[in-house]
Amino acid sequence: MDIPQAIADFIADLERDLTMSFSKQYTADTIHLDGPAADNFALVIYLAHNRGRIPIDNRRIFHIDQDQILKNPHKILSRLCSLLGKGQVVYGRQTVVARVDKGVTIAFLEENHLQVAIPGKYRYGLFYKGELMSIAVFSGGRHMRDQAPDYRSFELVRFCHKAGYRVVGGLSKLLKAFIKDFQPHDIMTYVDRDWAQDSNLRTLGFEQREYTAPQHFWVVGQERYYIANSETLLKLKETYPAGYFSINNGSTKLVLKL
Repeated sequence: MDIPQAIADFIADLERDLTMSFSKQYTADTIHLDGPAADNFALVIYLAHNRGRIPIDNRRIFHIDQDQILKNPHKILSRLCSLLGKGQVVYGRQTVVARVDKGVTIAFLEENHLQVAIPGKYRYGLFYKGELMSIAVFSGGRHMRDQAPDYRSFELVRFCHKAGYRVVGGLSKLLKAFIKDFQPHDIMTYVDRDWAQDSNLRTLGFEQREYTAPQHFWVVGQERYYIANSETLLKLKETYPAGYFSINNGSTKLVLKL
């Protein structure tokens, strides 16, 4: 099968970094990478003009699009390695929690997070020997119409570690610091189902509430544009006729009641 060289290089780098070989299956628009049976995970790479997501089975499956790999190969490699237990380990008890400013937050997220970097309202970082290892970004408090007037709900908007590291217990420590400062009644967040069908946030007390619908995009090279409605799609097709349609698996909404 003739696949983009950048995708072939990515697969080779992934096998090297994970020190494992994948069983590979090729279709017209996807590459299936099956990890060792003992690890029970798979990676599906969706090539340009793919026909949509494959059904999720009982394995841990990562769904990644060609344009994402072309744009951020090193970020994706780092995230996969971290999720699969690779990388240098730092323990939360070895770190110090501190508030961080917008500039530091944006720079850290742009370097280490796959999604758009946003500063949020409140920002907490974990420092190990003076170096920033993890960041958690929270929204401001929101009123909930079905709750008492003083009820406040906050959103965990962004969270990530420094590339190449895993901070064990890091998110728990960041949450505890935020809860101590603001006494929220709940903290909610969204988890991308392309990366996690069963979130490990549940081990921290988060409860699954609902699934959000898959999002639709028009992809042009390394860039993707969100399709809000049919009018948006028509305009994107006119502006970028060489683009193609793509869809993700949506998200899972999780809530930590306090």
